[in-house]
This record gives sequence, C-alpha cells and structure tokens, in this order.
Amino acid sequence: MLLKYGDMSFACGLSGGRLAGIIRAEVPEPAAEPEQLVTAALDACEEYLALFQRGERVVIVTSDITRHTGSEVYLPLLVERLNRVGIKESDIEIVIALGIHRKQTDAEHKKIVGTLYGRIRVTDHDCDDPGKLVYLGKTVNGVGVEVNRRIAEADRVILTGTIGFHYFAGFGGGRKAILPGVASRQACMASHFAVLNPGEGSGKNPRATTGNLEGNPVHQAMDEACAMVRPAFILNTVLSPDKRIVAAFAGDWRDAFAAGCRYYAEHFTCRLAVPADLVVVSCGGFPKDINFIQAHKSMEYGCQALREGGVLVLLAECRDGYGNGTFFDWFRYKELPDFEAALRRHYEINGQTAYSTLYKAQRYRVILVSGLPPEEVRSMGMTPAASLDEALVKAETMLPQDYTAYVIPQGGTVLPVINRA
Repeated sequence: MLLKYGDMSFACGLSGGRLAGIIRAEVPEPAAEPEQLVTAALDACEEYLALFQRGERVVIVTSDITRHTGSEVYLPLLVERLNRVGIKESDIEIVIALGIHRKQTDAEHKKIVGTLYGRIRVTDHDCDDPGKLVYLGKTVNGVGVEVNRRIAEADRVILTGTIGFHYFAGFGGGRKAILPGVASRQACMASHFAVLNPGEGSGKNPRATTGNLEGNPVHQAMDEACAMVRPAFILNTVLSPDKRIVAAFAGDWRDAFAAGCRYYAEHFTCRLAVPADLVVVSCGGFPKDINFIQAHKSMEYGCQALREGGVLVLLAECRDGYGNGTFFDWFRYKELPDFEAALRRHYEINGQTAYSTLYKAQRYRVILVSGLPPEEVRSMGMTPAASLDEALVKAETMLPQDYTAYVIPQGGTVLPVINRA
C-alpha cells in the first residue's frame, strides 16, 4: 500500500495481522463527467441567472490553492453561463477567498481559474487593508462583519468552492466563502472565537465540531455574515479523495449548501466497531499537506479512530511550513490551561489550531513525518520522523505487542466514527 506525502509516496509495511482495516470514504461512482455534473447543477440555477442584467458587475468568489475545488473546471462553465445572459467578461471579476492566508502567485492564479487566466480579472482578498473593506453590521452574538469592498459593492455575488468536513465549523464550503473567506481579520477572529465556551477554563464548545451544523456557534456566525451579502446563488462541488468532481450543488446559498453537506456526511463518514492502538494517516499528498495548518485536518479526523493514549503517525510534508508566521509561536505554552487562558486573552485562528494540536499531542502520542525542523516538532509535543519506516519503528516502542492498526490513505476527506453501544 502506498501512502502519499507531498509529491511522492511511502510504502506502508504494516503486516496483515496488525491491520484492523483501511479507512476510506465510500464514494459512489459519479453519474457523469465533471463538466456534465457542473453543467447539470448550473441548469438548476436558470431562475437565478434570469435575474442578471446586462451591464451588472458580477463577482465570483472562489477558494485559494490550499483547497482544491475543481475550480479550473467549473469557473469557465460558470462564466460561459454568465455570458449567455448578457454579462460581459469585462464585467466579471474573480476574488480569491484567502481569509487570513498568504497571497497567491501568478502560477497559482492560473491553476485556480484554468482557461480564464488572462481573460477575467483575478484579485486576492486582503483581510488587513481597511480601505478595501466595508462594514455590513453585527451578528446576533456581536461579531462585526467587514467584507471585501468588491463583494459589498458588486451587483451580483456568486459563491463557489467545495464542501468537506471542518473540525469546528462543521463543514467547509457555502457560507464560509464570505466569512472567513473575504472578511476582515477581526471578523475572522471574532467568528472563530465562538469555538470556545463562555468563561475562563471552560474549554471548547461541544457543538463546534466536525460534521455538525446544528447549534454550532461558529457556523451560525458564518451563516449570518453570508446573509448580509445576499449571494445570488452558490456553486459547490464535492470531490473524491483523488480530487475528481463527483457531485455538484448549485442554487439558493443555504439550500444547496445543506444538500451538499448531507451528501458529504453520507459518503465520507466511516463507522467503526472499535478504536485501534495505532492509526497511520496520510493527508493525501500535495496540496492537502502543503502546510501544517492544512494537515491538522487529517490529524483531527485520524485521532477519532484511536483509543485513548494510542499512537498516530501523520504523513504531512508541509513544504510551506506551518501556513502562518504566528502559528509556531503559540507552543511556548506547554500546558493546556495556560494555553487556553492565553488564547482567550489574545485570540487567533492559528492559535486555536495550535491549541487543538497540543490537545491531541497530549491525549495521544503523535509521530509526525514532515519537512519541519525536528526540534520544532518536539516543541509542539510530537515526535519527529524522516520517513514512514522510521515512524513505524518508533511507534512500535510505544505500543503493546498485540497492537492493532488502521490506515487512512486520504485523511482529510474521511471522518471515522466509533459506534457506541
């Protein structure tokens, strides 16, 4: 069995007697080719497209390079539909929903927009430039919503992206294109702060968890912010672990998103009878392991298949390092209560991910195969390894003789769930 790591793969040498199972998403064969799936989804948007008027300025929001969405397939098809209803290419702009991520390179823009490169204006969102932000109002819980001026002043806004699990917003996709996608840094921080329960030392809100939208305060803030923008419609894909479009959902921004989430939960949850002593998880290679913040998703999901105190081996190249300059700084806090108190005093999204990392590193034993400096991996509470073989040798010293193991080849796309009696 080969497990992806960046642009290469490691052979997994676990013996059959140890292997309790390979955890994969049960993805059905797509009903048609990607272009046909997107076309069919857009056909369902005719009532929305009929409202567009010649001369209107249309902004399409799409994800950055860290989230493969199939945008090179669906964006040209979407622009073609806009052309059909009289919207000129000069009146269309694509805004990359960076959130608080780094700006994209020209090569990355070209990869995101495909054949539209050079034809349609493409701009990166900037969460820190007040002159390019517009205040829209506050959510019920007091989150001040500032969004990209181009989105706020557009005649029509179309949200695109892909639906998948998110470890505290429930699901990615849909409303997340607005907050955090094209929101101010302050709005991003305030909405994500809702992951914590009110009150010092009270920890994480139990409803702010993977695969749950009901009563999820982070999702609620995102939903309210999106309602302030009033998108014309959304187009969201669902991708197989090998990045093929297997489904597409388009239409009303709430209804289409909800339908996509139901589909994703049905096909990308794997139910297990018992947890294992060892879980070996690959993020699925580049770009899913482009940096540690992205790789953390696979770490989060993989731990769901582990017994308390078990060993997780995570394959994550992290060629772009941590994904944010402040992420590693949070590991000066070695104890979770001190970490949580600091996070409440000065909340950062990266701090939340760092806190979640340390929580798992202390609850389980994590061996990280990556390109990160070994001394920094140790500072994060994990054990560094240079290869999968080295990681498995180290893991055996931490495990009982009769240990059992699961292998997850595409960790960022499947959620293991232990069946409780």
